[in-house]
Amino acid sequence: MKTLNVIAASVTLSALLAGCAGDVEPQYPPKELTDISASTRVETRWSEGVGDGLGEATYPIEPALAGTRLFAADKDGLVEAFKTSNGDTLWEIELDTPVSSGLTAVDDDLYLATRNGRVIAIDQATGDVQWRTRVPSEVLAAPQANTQQLIVQAVDGTITALDRASGQQQWVFSANLPALTLRSAGTPTVIDQVTFAGFSNGRLSIIDNRSGQQISERTIAVATGMNEIDRLVDIAGQPVLTPDGRLYVTSYNGRLVALNAQSGQTLWSTELSSYLTPVLVGDTLYVVDEASRLIAFDATNGNELWRMEDLYGRSLTAPGFADGRIVVGDAEGYVHFIDANNGRLVGRTRIDKSGISVRPLTDGKRVYALANDGSLEALDINP
Repeated sequence: MKTLNVIAASVTLSALLAGCAGDVEPQYPPKELTDISASTRVETRWSEGVGDGLGEATYPIEPALAGTRLFAADKDGLVEAFKTSNGDTLWEIELDTPVSSGLTAVDDDLYLATRNGRVIAIDQATGDVQWRTRVPSEVLAAPQANTQQLIVQAVDGTITALDRASGQQQWVFSANLPALTLRSAGTPTVIDQVTFAGFSNGRLSIIDNRSGQQISERTIAVATGMNEIDRLVDIAGQPVLTPDGRLYVTSYNGRLVALNAQSGQTLWSTELSSYLTPVLVGDTLYVVDEASRLIAFDATNGNELWRMEDLYGRSLTAPGFADGRIVVGDAEGYVHFIDANNGRLVGRTRIDKSGISVRPLTDGKRVYALANDGSLEALDINP
C-alpha cells in the first residue's frame, strides 16, 4: 500500500505545511525565551561532531549509551563510539548506506537501520559489522531487543523479528495503514514473550514473539476529523511498560491511555495529542504534547499534577530525566531543564542553532545532547 508521509516526528505538522505554502502562520507560534532564575548550573564536559548530522529531513538518529561508551551516527552512514568520560573517539566506521533509525545498544551489540530497509548489527567494542539483514521498508524506529530477538518496525506497518545472533528472519507481522500518516513509525516495546506495537491506524497490537501472530488489539485513537489531516491518529511514540505490567501509550489527535499490559484493560485515559514518547519517573508520567506543553500526570490514576507552557510551540523533543529534572531540546538548539516536582524552568544551555530533534540522553547527572548538524555535547548539571 502506498503511504503518504507528511511530517517528521521531530516537527509539527503546521511547520511542514508552512514550508510548502509560503509564509503561513504556524499552528503553534513558538514562545520567545525569557530570563529565568537558573538554580541549575549547566557545564559542558566535552563536545564533538558527528559527521553531517541528521540532514534536512532530520532523521531520528538518536544516540545510544552502554556503560562507558556513547554511540552516535549521521545520515550518511558514519557511526562513531565515544568514551563518555572525555569524548575520545574509540572507533568509527563508514557504512555504505544512509542511516535513518535511532541506535540501540544491548549487551555487546549495537543495532541500527537504514533508509533502504537494512538492519545492521555492530560489535560495540570494535565497530566490526556482525551481520546485515533486509526488512520490507525504510526504518525510522530504533530496533528493539529481547533476550534472543531483534524486533524492527518499518514505516510500511510491518514488524519483523530477527535472530539477534545471526540476523535471520523469524517472522513478519503486517498492519493495515491509512493513506496519510505522520512521517514516523512507532517504536515497539519488547519483552521476551510479546511485542507491544502501535501503528498509524491508532491501534496497539500485542504480538506473540514465538509465532508473530497477533494476540490482541486495542484501539487507542479513533479518526474523527473532517479531512485526512485532522484524521491522523498515529501512535508514533514508544509505549512505556512498567515492571508491574502497566502500559502507557500516547497518540496523535487521540488519547493518553494507561493499560493493564496482560489483560488489555484500560486503567485510565485522557484526551491528549502527542507523537512523542513519555518518560515515567516513580509514579509520575511526563508527556510533551503536540503543542510542546510539558504535562505531569499521576501515573496511578491519570490526574494532572501540573502543566508547563513556557516552551509552547518550540517543537520540543521527547522528555528525558536527570537528577530531579526533566530535560528537553527544542528547534532552536536549546536544552531546557525543568524541575520535575513543579514544572519550573531551572536551567538552559544552547548546543547549536541547527536545532535539536532527538531526545537528549541522560545518565545520572550527565546529559548527552545531539543537535541536527551533528554537534554532540556532554553536559554536567549542578547542584
